[in-house]
Amino acid sequence: MIEKLDGFRMPAEWEPQKSIWIAWPYNKKDWPDLFYFIPEVVAKIVKDISEDQKVDLLINKDKQQVLKILKFYKAKISNIRFHKIKTDRIWLRDSGPIFLINRTIKKKVILDFKFNAWAKYHNFSNDNKINNNISKVTKIRTINPKIKVGKKIRSIVMEGGAFDTNGDKSLLLTEECLLSKVQERNKGFKKKDYEDIFSRYLGINNFIWLKKGISGDDTHGHIDDIARFVSKNTIMTAIENDKKDANFKNLKQNLKILSKKRNNKKKKFKIIKIPMPTPIFIKKIRVPASYLNFLITNKKVLLPIFNVKEDKEVIKIFSNFFKNKKIIPVDCSRLIWGFGAIHCMTQQQPKF
Repeated sequence: MIEKLDGFRMPAEWEPQKSIWIAWPYNKKDWPDLFYFIPEVVAKIVKDISEDQKVDLLINKDKQQVLKILKFYKAKISNIRFHKIKTDRIWLRDSGPIFLINRTIKKKVILDFKFNAWAKYHNFSNDNKINNNISKVTKIRTINPKIKVGKKIRSIVMEGGAFDTNGDKSLLLTEECLLSKVQERNKGFKKKDYEDIFSRYLGINNFIWLKKGISGDDTHGHIDDIARFVSKNTIMTAIENDKKDANFKNLKQNLKILSKKRNNKKKKFKIIKIPMPTPIFIKKIRVPASYLNFLITNKKVLLPIFNVKEDKEVIKIFSNFFKNKKIIPVDCSRLIWGFGAIHCMTQQQPKF
C-alpha cells in the first residue's frame, strides 16, 4: 500500500526543535587508530547542544561510562534522555528518523526509509532498525515510503544527508548520489521516481538537482557537504578557489546551476559562497572536510572547523548571517576520519 501524506512536510532545520538525536560512538573500525579521541568530540557536541535544549542519545550498552564522560565535559545531564538502542554507526542523519508534521490536523509521523549503509558497507542491520525503535520510544507512527516503479511497488532506500529542504516545497539533491550506478541505492530509479517520492512524502514541488559532491565523500555525493538552505530563500554553497583542486570544476558547476534556480515565487535564491577548507589527508587518504556539514539548533550553529587557514573567514561569514544564533566552532579534524561531521551525526526532531 502506498500512502500519500497530504499536508505533511519536513520542517526546515532552523524551525523550532524539540530535540536533537545523536548516537554514541562504539565502532572503532570507523576511525582506525583515532577512535580514542571520538567519544571526547561527541561529548563536546552533546554538551554544546544540551546547554539549552534536549538531546536524545542512543547508547548500545550501560550508560554509566557514557555518563561519566558527559559529566567530565560538563554536559547538562538533565537535558539528555538516554535510549538503549543499538547502532552500527553514529551517522543518524542517514540512518535515523525523518520527522514530518501536519499542523492542520495536529499529527506527526516518522518516515522510515530503508537504510543500506550507502550501498557500501555490509554491517547495517542495527542501523536499519533505528527508526522502528525510536517510534516505540516516541510513540510516533512510522511510514514506510513506497513507490510504484513499472508494475512493482518498492520500498525506498534513502539517507537524510542526500537531500536538504527549506521547509517550503524546495529541495536540494545531487545526481551523483541518487542517479549514479556507483553505490546505487535504488536500482533502476530515474529522476522522475525520486521527484515523485519527495513530492508524495515531503510535499516538494521545486527540485534543485546539483551534479557532484566533494572529493573523499564515501557516500558518493551527499548534498550536506556542498549546499544547504539557511533560510527559505538563501543557500550556502561550497566553492573551491584552487583551480588545480579536484573539487574546483564540480563546485563551480554546482554554483552555476544554483545561480539560475528560483524559489516557488519565481525569485532567485540568495547565494552565499563558503570556501572549502585546505584539503585534509589522514593516512594519505583525502577526507570529505567541508564547512557545510554544520548543524542549526534552536539557539546555536555548530560549525565544523579543521585547524586550517579558512576557519577564521568561514566563522566570520556564519556570524554575519546567523545574527540571532551563537556560532560554536567544533574541531572536526579527527571526527572527519570517519567520513562525516556534525550534520552527519545528528537529526533534529521538530517542536510540535
